[in-house]
Amino acid sequence: MKNIEAIIHEKLDEIEEKEGVRILHAVESGSRAWGFASPDSDYDVRFIYARPMEQYLQLMEPRDVIEWQLDEVLDINGWDTKKALRQFARGNATLFEWSGSPIVYRTTEDWKKVQEVSNLYFSEKSAVYHYYGTANSTLQTYLLGDTVRYKKYFYALRPLLAARYIETYHKAPPVLFDKLLQMEMPQELRAAIAELLEIKKRTTEKEENPQMPVIRTFIETETARQKEIADHLEDDHNKDWSALNRVFREIIGV
Repeated sequence: MKNIEAIIHEKLDEIEEKEGVRILHAVESGSRAWGFASPDSDYDVRFIYARPMEQYLQLMEPRDVIEWQLDEVLDINGWDTKKALRQFARGNATLFEWSGSPIVYRTTEDWKKVQEVSNLYFSEKSAVYHYYGTANSTLQTYLLGDTVRYKKYFYALRPLLAARYIETYHKAPPVLFDKLLQMEMPQELRAAIAELLEIKKRTTEKEENPQMPVIRTFIETETARQKEIADHLEDDHNKDWSALNRVFREIIGV
């Protein structure tokens, strides 16, 4: 039986052939990239692709996303290069995570150009709002009951630690949860997260467990604090898109 990585590569080849595109970069996203997948986690494959130049010169441009597969094992979809570059300009934190994913299925020299230029467009304000919003949504939706799915803790903890990383270092945070844990934090919180990680390794996605007060308190207080920080950050978007335009023209061969 083929391993999952071989299957993913076959799917990417199939996309290129059937859609007539060139995949510039394909990575794992979500919990596997973050380093806290459950035993039954699916594979979230994200890719950036380019179409032939003439397709960008039509009055009716093709769709800028490819939604290829969604089932219990694989979740595969991608963004057109033009869409991706626009989202970099807007400081889209999710796209910066795709770009920094530690699990890369394929990449190209063209994507290296994009990565170099994208650093000019990281927005602290956009990123902190994104991470605050993710943590707050998770808190309000999943973490207020007497029992919780422990994986949902991580969907609040990771964005909050990412926001703290930005506060400390003023750059895009690492994707791996373990690297975020290298920051300073109260020993009681660190011990609770270590315990949570151990439990997480042997529990499934939907399993409910009692609240962990130390984790719950940190999520509540840090979510409120990051909202305050985001509200007071200056607009730091880079409004000069010339570097992105140059890379786009190089990729499509203009």
